[in-house]
Formats: sequence, C-alpha cells, structure tokens
Amino acid sequence: MAISVKSRALRAAFFACGLAWFGPAAAAGTLLSPGTAVLIKKSTQPFGQPTAMLLDGGLHEKWQSVQRRLDDEMVQLALCEGDREGCVSPAALQFLAIIDAAKLREGRARLGEINRAINLAVRPMSDLAQYGQLDVWASPLTTLTRGGDCEDYAIAKFVALRRAGIAPDDLRIVIMRDTVRGEDHAVAAARLDGHWLTLDNRRMAMVEDSDIRNYRPTFVIDQHSVMRYTDAPVLTAASGNPEAPVVISALAARDLVAPADQAATKAD
Repeated sequence: MAISVKSRALRAAFFACGLAWFGPAAAAGTLLSPGTAVLIKKSTQPFGQPTAMLLDGGLHEKWQSVQRRLDDEMVQLALCEGDREGCVSPAALQFLAIIDAAKLREGRARLGEINRAINLAVRPMSDLAQYGQLDVWASPLTTLTRGGDCEDYAIAKFVALRRAGIAPDDLRIVIMRDTVRGEDHAVAAARLDGHWLTLDNRRMAMVEDSDIRNYRPTFVIDQHSVMRYTDAPVLTAASGNPEAPVVISALAARDLVAPADQAATKAD
C-alpha cells in the first residue's frame, strides 16, 4: 500500500510540475496546432534538409503512444532510482546502470557508451515474431525485457541520452530508407559540437550524418514532434550503387502535412 501511495504521489508530481518525460499532457495538442504546421526552410535537423511537421497519421500516433508509455516508465525509474534494493524491475535497474555508466563520461564518450551498452543489452527481435504485427514501437523497459528491432533501439537510446544529461534540442530519432536493402531503418541521433552523430543498432561506431551512404532520410522525430523531410537526396556511396525503389513506410502514408498556405484552413 505504501509503495502504491508513493507511486501515485510521484506520478502527480511529474504531471503537476510539467516534468513528465515528454512535457505536460497538453504537449500533444501542439502537434495539431496549425500555427506550427509549416514548412521549415532552414533546417537544423540531421542531414540539414528542410522538414515539414506532421499533423496526424500513423507515425504521429505511434510517437504519441510511446510518449504516454514513457510517462509510466519514468515513474517506475524514479521509484527504482530512489530505492534500488527494493526495485522489482530488473529492466529498470539495467537501464539505470547504463545511464549511470554514461554519466561518468563526457562528450563523445558519453554518447558512445550508451550506443554500445544498448546495442549489447537488447536482444534483436522482429515485431512480427514478437507481436504478430509488422511495426510496433516499444518503450525502453519493454525493449530491455523482450527485445526489439531498430526503432526500439533508437527509442531506448533517445531516452537514455536524455536522462544522461543530453539536452532535448540535441536529440532526434531519424527514420531512413535503406536503398540497398529496400527497407526502412531507424537510428538515434545526437548533436555534439554542432555535428549530428548517428547511434545505430547495426554498428558500434557512431557515424556523422554527412558520412552516411546508401540511405534516404525520410522522417525525423524530436521530443514533441514528428517531421517529414521534404527534399531529401539519396545518400549514395562513392562507388555509385544504383538506388533501390524509394517507398515511404506505409505507416506514414496517411500522415498529413500542412504547408504554410493551408494553415488558416486547418485552424477551422
């Protein structure tokens, strides 16, 4: 009973102070606000391409669902951080240990520690094998418990980096089209000294966005919003591999983007 009361009190404190992981509950409404649904001409996103904010659709809804589940996991992590001996979640203890190890490092070494630790901690598992569905996005503690695929690694790294002290403005999740394999792929991205580094479950080394080849960046996600790249070239290797057919994920096929000249209409 005491633990339950403590949990409810912590949850209330998180939301009352606006300290839930992705901000107050009203944050979701800003994604639907026509005032922000405009084309961003000068991009500070990874790959430096212009973006447009998504107002609705499958990808937007999935990210909102992840945010809600993260609110619950932040309460669990807070409880375990305050009483590690009494923590009943092995995944929470494992996640906290990864974050603690990263905090002992600085700069690129901190990013690399989280990239390496998450890559080693998560068991590769396809969504189809695990859930019987093609594209399920899981929160970090679920991923550490059950395993996951590329976007699950990316989400876990995104959250771990934030808790390790990286500013939210310097964190992204990027979805790219692998033009060699003909499939979508997700990575976390962190900005260090003005350069975006990608944290990929396919490699231990971090690669700067400008050095990535044979991918087309299609979507980028930050703490509160989902954006679509509007003018993304194929990043081809110097040897010139032919581009595979570019097919944007069916998940985002029905996402809505409001250009600047339609913002007033959307407000109605």
